[in-house]
Amino acid sequence: MSVEERENWFKFEENFGSKARIKILKILALNIEQSISQIIKDTNLNHTCVRKHLNYLKALNLVQEKTFGRIKIFRYKTENIKAKSLKNFIEIWEK
Repeated sequence: MSVEERENWFKFEENFGSKARIKILKILALNIEQSISQIIKDTNLNHTCVRKHLNYLKALNLVQEKTFGRIKIFRYKTENIKAKSLKNFIEIWEK
């Protein structure tokens, strides 16, 4: 394995090495949009944990946050090629 391949693998592992983050990604990939309250309910994770992972996913440009008054909605960014590929991967493995 080349140095570049190893660095890319570590990057992938860092981005997707958390079970909590994978749960959140899976919920958003399969449902496209969810409120933070619904994500918390579906994952059985606490608000702080969900918020931390959503911020991380926003920084990766996989998730977008929309605000309607006090309600926060998170949308899976299917227009991002990496997000779209990940969604396809999740859909295949969930069958």
